[in-house]
Amino acid sequence: MDRPISQYRRLLAALLMTVAPVGAALAQGVGAPRPWEMNLQPAFGPIKAQQIDLHNLVLVIITLITLFVAGLLGWVMYRYNAKRNPTPTRTAHNTVLEIAWTVIPVLILVVMAIPSFRLVYYEERTFDADLTVKVTAHQWNWEYAYPDNNNINFTSYIIPDDQLKPGQRRLLEVDNQLVVPVNKNIRVLLTSTEVIHSWFIPALGVQRYAIPGRTIETWFKADKTGTFYGECNQICGKDHSRMPIVVRAVSDQEFAAWLVEAKTKFSDAGEPARPFAVAEARR
Repeated sequence: MDRPISQYRRLLAALLMTVAPVGAALAQGVGAPRPWEMNLQPAFGPIKAQQIDLHNLVLVIITLITLFVAGLLGWVMYRYNAKRNPTPTRTAHNTVLEIAWTVIPVLILVVMAIPSFRLVYYEERTFDADLTVKVTAHQWNWEYAYPDNNNINFTSYIIPDDQLKPGQRRLLEVDNQLVVPVNKNIRVLLTSTEVIHSWFIPALGVQRYAIPGRTIETWFKADKTGTFYGECNQICGKDHSRMPIVVRAVSDQEFAAWLVEAKTKFSDAGEPARPFAVAEARR
């Protein structure tokens, strides 16, 4: 009797360990991967919220299809096995069935396609941007520029393992975060200087390729202050895993104060000192 109770306790403890970090992250406004996470990261912006809605719609549809097909297979195995039907039917054609199994899948695809296309066009660009940020990918770091604010420009590098502070996330922290105001439409212009990269922040629903010789546009809006983590999502070389992205959404007052500080820190300093060299550190 003690063994089942202890198993239930362990199961409950594991469930609490899974749910508690999610609640804490939502309360603090932290968009980051969590241990034992099986679902999508919680939404901190309208694009991610619509992606979750589409995901849930498709999940319901494919679950119903799976249950229907499994039930149909079970019925056929029971009703039309050799023991119950020693003389097989010679039926070779059924017009109603053939029309049904053609039309119904088409209708299901239309139901999924309409919100899919709407989401693709929705996340492509914003026509009423409050702020523009230019993102340039390098091997292996991100360069950020604010053309609307005296063209503030800085580079964001990963913080190496031996320099992480307590509580910081390994392979996700950077020295210079991309700071944006909360509840504002942020236009993002992406490009690359050598190979294809991908700018990916799951909690904000943003994923766009950075391609050499092209400028690709996307956008996002953080509807809550907080810190949101991402990474390069395109294999780009040996240090692909060391191109994290950190977006910090702050209030308008905090963003104005950060701009004043950034103008002093970055505008006249040119290329900031590199905190460490990934290539040299790995030799």
